[in-house]
Amino acid sequence: MATNIPPHNLGEVTDACLALIEDPSLEVDDLLQHVRGPDFPTGAIINGRAGSVRAYRTGRGSVVVRARAEVKERPNGREYIEVTEIPYQTNKAQLIEKIAELVKLKKLSGIRELRDESDKLGLSIVIETRKDFDAHVVLNNLYHQTRLQSTYGINCVALVNGQPRTLNLKQMLVAFLNDRRDVVIRRAIFELARLRARGHVLEGQLIALENIDQVVDLIRKSATPDAARLALMEQGWPLRSESQVDMASGGDEQGVEAFFDRVDLTVWRPKSLRPQLGYRDGRYYLSEEQARAILDMTLRRLTGLEKNKIIDEYEQILSRINELEGILASSTRLDQAIRDELIEIKEQFGDERRTEIRESQEDLSDIDLIAREDKVVTVSHRGYAKLQSLNSYVAQGRGGRGKVATKVRDEDFVEQLLVANTHDVLLCFSDRGRVYWLRTFQIPEAGRTATGRPLVNLLRLQENEKITCIYPIREFEDERYVVMATALGRVKRTSLAHFARQRSNGLIALNLKEGDSLVGVAITDGSRELMLVSSSGHAIKFQESDVRVMGRVSMGVAGIRVAPGSRVISLIVCQPGEELLLVTEFGFGKRTPLHGVTIQRRRGKGRIVAPKSERNGKLVGALQVADSDEVFLITDQGTMIRTGVSKISSLGRYAQGVTLIRLDEGATLVDAERVVEADAEAAPQGDEPDPPEQPSDSPDAAVGPLNEDRI
Repeated sequence: MATNIPPHNLGEVTDACLALIEDPSLEVDDLLQHVRGPDFPTGAIINGRAGSVRAYRTGRGSVVVRARAEVKERPNGREYIEVTEIPYQTNKAQLIEKIAELVKLKKLSGIRELRDESDKLGLSIVIETRKDFDAHVVLNNLYHQTRLQSTYGINCVALVNGQPRTLNLKQMLVAFLNDRRDVVIRRAIFELARLRARGHVLEGQLIALENIDQVVDLIRKSATPDAARLALMEQGWPLRSESQVDMASGGDEQGVEAFFDRVDLTVWRPKSLRPQLGYRDGRYYLSEEQARAILDMTLRRLTGLEKNKIIDEYEQILSRINELEGILASSTRLDQAIRDELIEIKEQFGDERRTEIRESQEDLSDIDLIAREDKVVTVSHRGYAKLQSLNSYVAQGRGGRGKVATKVRDEDFVEQLLVANTHDVLLCFSDRGRVYWLRTFQIPEAGRTATGRPLVNLLRLQENEKITCIYPIREFEDERYVVMATALGRVKRTSLAHFARQRSNGLIALNLKEGDSLVGVAITDGSRELMLVSSSGHAIKFQESDVRVMGRVSMGVAGIRVAPGSRVISLIVCQPGEELLLVTEFGFGKRTPLHGVTIQRRRGKGRIVAPKSERNGKLVGALQVADSDEVFLITDQGTMIRTGVSKISSLGRYAQGVTLIRLDEGATLVDAERVVEADAEAAPQGDEPDPPEQPSDSPDAAVGPLNEDRI
């Protein structure tokens, strides 16, 4: 019978097996959260999940595998296509020959040159297109007429108990786990028999060593080796109190008997032989195997060091026997052994997924109906968000006042203003360490004077959960990182690619201890300088590379040691030329240069940037600002005061600061936020934008019409 099971990612399959061991009631749809789809060694792209999901549910299906190709542009404006990954089981040479043949037959147009530039670094097929043809249209034709796009049929037929069966995903994993259980049980039985035999021999050698004088005398009196062996077996040997075995049993006769029953080294012998072989009537009788082993002992085994080696080996064998017997006696311990082996295999051989899975045209979603265009997203301090067209920001003459970007409620202000494409994903991080996905087009579009819609109505937030940071993401790149900091001083760096999987009810981005919260998030390139500022007036600056890259559900590592009663209030990605603005609870503050805080290793207490005093109180705000910025100072009574950063003195780290606001009696500052300018400053008339940066690819070859010899 035919079968065609595609290769998969070892890590994903291992995760599914571990989940199934943990909860055998999981169904196929639950396992699909771990096994995303086939993972081919040649990479490429699976165009849509519908086929693989059907195969996982029924055992039969097909997936469309598309080559990884990119349309690029040379400095002279000419476009070309570069193919870096091709579908599984596609021959590169035959693929190039097929493309050349279609060009000659004029079934493919728009191609003027075809080159194979593959080397030891990887595959590269370069397809030069004609100037008057759209390279994207040419690429679509290549997908349609060549093996750059192929269909891989999935037929999950396997032998189960000697019978061929078509299996779904769960049935395959269950069959695999049952086979692993059988292997582990057989291996344990084999190893247990070997260890029992070895332990039995060591047991006899220990008895002989405890009675070495009598053993030597008996052997010397024997005429032949067989006579000596029989004499050793017929002689009953006492168990002395200093014997390792006797000590383990407690020293009394009943304890010795109970010890040997518990160890059960002779359980493989018929019980009818137990009175002749083993411990009875207060004496120990050697078996034939033990007697032979004693006769084969060399004189060096009589030394104290060798005796200790025998005792150590005997104890190790007893420990391993108990472990193996536990595995055979308990299904829980059996599953734990399988789980440990699977985790070890994943850690040793697991790698990242090579084949990307994309949505196909057959799997249309809302985003497929939305045109790609840039929009302005505004988010207020109280959590109101809205979308505006870039056309709302009409160009004005130099020195104009601009237009109000958004109208906010009383005691509210615009906290974030960003430009995002309608197809971009907005990663929304909450104070509870969760991340939510929101497509840009899902935010309602509104006019300049509208307040927008609360984020709580757009996201499935938990009770009293608050969004702290929002970042637009176009591609979840491995080379970019999400850096997070918590109130108790922990910091974590995770690859942005770990957040590519979307869930409507959010996903854990950071595990938090009780009483901890997420205070800051930043997306970096892995080479920045990070700073954590605590309410006690300490700040620590360290290299981002000092924080290793971790998984999504880890808790992170220590970033700064916070003093008792203090908390981290700010995560800062240091920008050259900007300063650190510090604000205290009693209305004092200052600016201080960022370079005044020297770089050190994380996990330290940091440097003092704002000395704590009765006049100042604790630190409540730490912002990275420029001289032209403005900030809002927010009190615990809901009052907000807007002030310019240039009006605040720039002082050293040990300065107490100056008065920023005179507070009413009993009032304190609770927060400080940088003002995101709501009055959009338009581009001056007559100013030309900078020309776009041209790609620095290899120069275009001066080639005339299509040359058959070059195809």
